[in-house]
Parts: sequence; structure tokens; C-alpha cells
Amino acid sequence: MKYPLNIMLIFTAVLMSGCQMLGQEEDPLTFPTDQISLVVPFASGGASDMVSRAVATQMEEELGVPVTVVNKTGGSGAIGIYDVMSAPPNGYRIGYVPVELAMYGGLELADIEPSEFEYLARLMAIPAAITVSADAPYDNIQEFIDYAEENPSQIQLGNSGTGSIWHIAGTALAQEMDVSFNYVPFEGAAPAVSSLMGGHIDAVSVSPSEIKSGLDSGDLKVLAVMGEERDPLVPDVPTLKEEGIDLVMSGWGGFVAPKGTPNEIVEAFNLAIENAMNEETFQSLASTRGLTPAYLPSKEFKNFAIDQYEYFNELIPTIRMNN
Repeated sequence: MKYPLNIMLIFTAVLMSGCQMLGQEEDPLTFPTDQISLVVPFASGGASDMVSRAVATQMEEELGVPVTVVNKTGGSGAIGIYDVMSAPPNGYRIGYVPVELAMYGGLELADIEPSEFEYLARLMAIPAAITVSADAPYDNIQEFIDYAEENPSQIQLGNSGTGSIWHIAGTALAQEMDVSFNYVPFEGAAPAVSSLMGGHIDAVSVSPSEIKSGLDSGDLKVLAVMGEERDPLVPDVPTLKEEGIDLVMSGWGGFVAPKGTPNEIVEAFNLAIENAMNEETFQSLASTRGLTPAYLPSKEFKNFAIDQYEYFNELIPTIRMNN
């Protein structure tokens, strides 16, 4: 039976594609044998990118192959995360994921769930903090809350963008304490902090690492941090829990692989990442940037991400996103 030329070409292309896919299958016992791509869903130069590059450099020594960082931005990180989610599960394309992975569903920004990945290891955690000008009329978080109660929606609270973890941190605090703020979104934490230092807003709900220069210059002061423990950058500043406010809100980041990646490959990455995090390169960067290493192995990281997803899915629809 004779087939039209276009049908034969399609058949040949499908056959070749199938052969290529078979060629991509990796024997976990010999992994890795080729270069690994590490997708970072944010622009180069940020904390996520810098941490990923530091770990990638050390992972190369552990795994014996190049680990190349690929910055794939857009959609509040969703574009890069989709890229990893749709990659072949052979270990040669992995990705960095931030806390926003657990927030997309609640914010209705992207159809991405934590269950769509295999988890390699969590790297770090970054608590939110309430920071104000050094000459602000409040010296602790309770005075700040009292002022907000007496002046509804008058405190201009800057964040790194609508729907970001730092925006959610501010709204969660307002809901917990039954007060209202006037939220001011910026394109990132840096311009929010600059606006605070310029006297254009009253406070920010970003991480201690992002206001470090203002602390060093004496222009800013931190009223409270929103982590489980005090932050090394501001060890004298209490947590919200210490102040009787049962609220924890932190950013975090770690590495994932496409769902279906063999356990042996996941375990190889987990060991390489753990060893990389213990090296001076990573430790020095974390200290300099004010990032708190918070290693979790694959299973614990997966459970943590799913818990965070459930938490944010319940929290986000209930909070007042504007005031």
C-alpha cells in the first residue's frame, strides 16, 4: 500500500522522536553522564539566582558533570516552573522553586500544584519582617499595631508586588490583629525599601536581608520578624510569636525535578545538594546575603511544600488583599 509523501514524513518524524525519547532514558545506576540544566524562574542577580549558582558550582564537583543555570522568567516564576514540570523525568533538567509554588493556586495565577514534582532538597528560608524608619513613632510591634488600630488604613505598608509572599505577610498580620493597612506594591523589595528610606511610605514587610543596608546606615529599624526563630541579621529583634502573635510567614526555596524522576536520581541530587550546602561557598553567600540555610531532604521537603500549599489555599481567599 502506498502512502502520500506527507504521511510518510509524519510517520518518520514520529519514529525518530520516539527513538530520541528512548535515547533520553537514563539508567539511574549510571546517572549522570551529561550536562544538567538548572532552571531558575527569576532574573539573574537576585537571591534565588545567586544561591542556585553557588549550589550548582559545588554540585558539579559532586556529580562530575556541568550544572548550567538557565534563567527563565515571567508569570511570577510560573514560566520557569512550568518548564521544569514539562521536562522529561530523567534528571537532566531540574529547577529552583520559591514559596510562590505553594501560592499560585490560592492566588489563581497558574495551574501549578506541589504534587506535580519530585523534591530534591530545600535550601533556605527567609522570614518576613516589619521594618520602619529609625525615627518612626513606634519602637516595637505592639506600638505599631496600636497605631494601626487608632489610624485605620493610614499606615502605608510597602511590599514586593501584589500577590507576593511579602504582600501576603502584611495582609496576614493585618487579619491576625484585626487592623488595616494601606498596601503599596512595588516591582521588587529593593524599590519598596528605597521608598521607605525616602520617607514616601511608613513601613515594609520584606525580609531582613533586603533592608540590611538601611540597618547598617542607621536609617531603619526592625520591629519584629515573622519566622519560627530570630533572624541572625537582627538577633536582638523578637519574633511575632515571642510577642504573643501566633503567625509565621517566610519565603523559602529549594530544588525540584519533573514528576516521575527515578528515586535513585532524586537521592543522588539530594546527597549532592546537602554536601554543596556544607561547603564554604554556599555558607559564605548565605551569611553575606542574610539568608538562613534551612536544608530539608526530599521527602520532608515534599511534605513541607504540600502543607504550605494547603495553608495558603485556606489563607489567601480569606484575607483582605487591598486594605
